[in-house]
Amino acid sequence: MNVDSELTFNRRISPLHAAMFPALLTTVFFSISAACASKSTRMLGSIEANFWRILLATFFLGLWAHTGGAGMTGHSLGFFLLSGFIGFGVGDLALYQTYPRIGSRLAMLLVHCLAAPFGAFVDWVWLGTNLTIPQLSFIALILSGVGIALVPGGHLQISRRTFVIGVLCGITAGLGQGGSAVISRKAYAIAASNGEHIDGITAAYQRIWGGLGIAVASFLIWRLRSGRRSPEAAVAYKVSIRKAWKWVFVNSLSGPAIGVSCYQWALATAPTGIVLAIVALTPLAIIPLAQITEGEKPSVRSLVGGVIAVAGVIGLRLHS
Repeated sequence: MNVDSELTFNRRISPLHAAMFPALLTTVFFSISAACASKSTRMLGSIEANFWRILLATFFLGLWAHTGGAGMTGHSLGFFLLSGFIGFGVGDLALYQTYPRIGSRLAMLLVHCLAAPFGAFVDWVWLGTNLTIPQLSFIALILSGVGIALVPGGHLQISRRTFVIGVLCGITAGLGQGGSAVISRKAYAIAASNGEHIDGITAAYQRIWGGLGIAVASFLIWRLRSGRRSPEAAVAYKVSIRKAWKWVFVNSLSGPAIGVSCYQWALATAPTGIVLAIVALTPLAIIPLAQITEGEKPSVRSLVGGVIAVAGVIGLRLHS
């Protein structure tokens, strides 16, 4: 079965052209989410920031899914839940453990440079989706540009154990993102074969329930292990919550809510490898946001890598 023939809603345009707009929207919203995640993680810690982000996003997505969407129905529900378990659950939990260990730049490099080729490979093996040589070449160009822009220039001042754990968590996050994307495409194929249409927001809502359990369980375990806070720590925590709330709110809205909805929209129209390659521009889009929120100025290498990656996206866009 050719998945692309079942998933393309408008047959007058190619899957690549149909996916370009939602994939670029995903890149924009994911970059906003990442910038806010950097703030909220430093204030609340990785596990708690991830928990509140997913919890709020579940509420936002549910507002649409249970009014204008399909809610928790459809023949593809099981695969969307599995996709969310791997992506939202395992993948995002690993990603939020990667940030504090090896830094956001190397974390994003690992995730996005592994997700695209791994997703394309699984898409080919499982769903029989083939990519042309020019498409593969432009995907490689995009990932090369991301790598040039984001590889840290200096030696990381961390222990070997911390570095190894961080890298393993980053690899897990990248494989989780790539694998969950393919499972989402399989879910869309099942929905199409049963005459159902699952919009991107509903798909994101069904997926997030698959990851919510892991986020809640990890949060409860962390709170139990942390023990009771001292009066001074309790006061400091309340102050952190007040300061972090706006960052958590924007993070949940722009990332797992709007961003993932656009992401699912793109996956419904194009092969995983193409969508993930475009979304791999996310860490480059963070550069101006990091300059505004953290005062980080982009290096010449970051700008050169950005130009290379954008050239790859343009080439991918022009090659139908």
